[in-house]
Amino acid sequence: NTPFRLLAQYIGVFGTPANEGQHAISMTAPVMKKEAATGEPVKIAMTAPVIKEQPQDADEKKTMAFVLPAEYDSLAKIPKPTDGRVHIKEIPPQTGVVHRYSGSYSDDISREKALALAQQLREDGLVEMSDELVLQQYQFWGYNPPFTIPYFRRNEIWVELSQEQVNLLVNGVVDAKAAN
Repeated sequence: NTPFRLLAQYIGVFGTPANEGQHAISMTAPVMKKEAATGEPVKIAMTAPVIKEQPQDADEKKTMAFVLPAEYDSLAKIPKPTDGRVHIKEIPPQTGVVHRYSGSYSDDISREKALALAQQLREDGLVEMSDELVLQQYQFWGYNPPFTIPYFRRNEIWVELSQEQVNLLVNGVVDAKAAN
C-alpha cells in the first residue's frame, strides 16, 4: 500500500474508515455531520494541504500527511487509526518559506522546484541554503484532488526556516534583537 492509500483508508475514501469508531474524514465535504444513532461513520471535513516529505536516507521511505480540520484541536479528539502504519502526530508551529506553482505533480518536478527555491534563497542572502540541504528538508504540499486540471492546481514546496533566517530575509539582519 502506498502512503496515500493508507491515509485514504484511514479517512474512509475506499469504504469503511480504518480508524477506531470508523469515523470517515472526507477530503471534499466541507460539512461535519454528527454520528447517527446507528453508529454510522462520521464525515469530517479535511483541510488542505496533503504533505509529502522526502526520505532522509536510502533506508527511509517517503511519508505523506493529511492536515486535519481545526475541530481536532487535541490528540484525544482524533480517531485512532486501526492500521499500525498510519500514525497521528502533533506538529508544533513552524516558520518556513514556500514556492507556489501550478501544474502536475511528480518527484522530478518537486525536486526541480526545490532546487529553484534553494537558488532563490541563496540570492536573497541565505548562503547556507545549499541544494543538498534543501533537497533533504523540503516538503511537497498539494491542495487539490487528482482530478483537478493541472493548470488550476495549487502546489507548494515548503522548507522550514530558523528565526535568524527569517530575520535575515525580512529585515536584512541576522540578530533578532537588531531587527526591532
